[in-house]
Amino acid sequence: MLTMKKATKKEIQEIHQIFIDRYSDAVTELSYKNAYELVVAVALSAQCTDKRVNVITPALFEKYPNPQTMAVAKIEDIKKLINTCSFFNNKAKNLLAMAKRVVEVYEGEIPMNAKELQTLGGVGQKTANVVMIEYTGANLMAVDTHVFRVAHRLGLSDDKTALKTESTLVKKFKNNLHALHQGMVLFGRYICTAKNPKCDECFLTEFCKTKKTFKV
Repeated sequence: MLTMKKATKKEIQEIHQIFIDRYSDAVTELSYKNAYELVVAVALSAQCTDKRVNVITPALFEKYPNPQTMAVAKIEDIKKLINTCSFFNNKAKNLLAMAKRVVEVYEGEIPMNAKELQTLGGVGQKTANVVMIEYTGANLMAVDTHVFRVAHRLGLSDDKTALKTESTLVKKFKNNLHALHQGMVLFGRYICTAKNPKCDECFLTEFCKTKKTFKV
């Protein structure tokens, strides 16, 4: 990877403000009605588009409307309902394990604590943070491929991993992290795309350090 210029403190402050101004009301594009549905949807969205997840979940939630029903499901039945999602075999195992733990340890209620969420099947730090950001407005950052790409293109991070990038963004931005996360996801999804980024529509071109060269 080419060495890239770093954003200055002034640029970081300006980028921060622009994202807050534009995306302060942004929310996930995943469809859900409660914390259980949100955890399931976020877990399914790993390396799968939100659009695809939203096609899959209605039938899944109709059959398994809560952790109690999911916990006693047959693994093959879950697989059939999510088989158009990437890594559906592994995700089905994780959903079953998640539901069982929620029922057995948390009396059927999704724990709203990032560390406790990470004890559930298939819920790593990123998924836990996304759930907390969306459901509680927590001052947390989560880094998916969109956030990773945007952070690097804007010179906010040159870290090699998502978790290190997350740590760097937390240190640099400090507050309003929930809005920054949602904004960076939407900005990366619709404007600062991996291939053929829409530079003519971009409102951050003056801060861009890589233009089209960073494609992750």
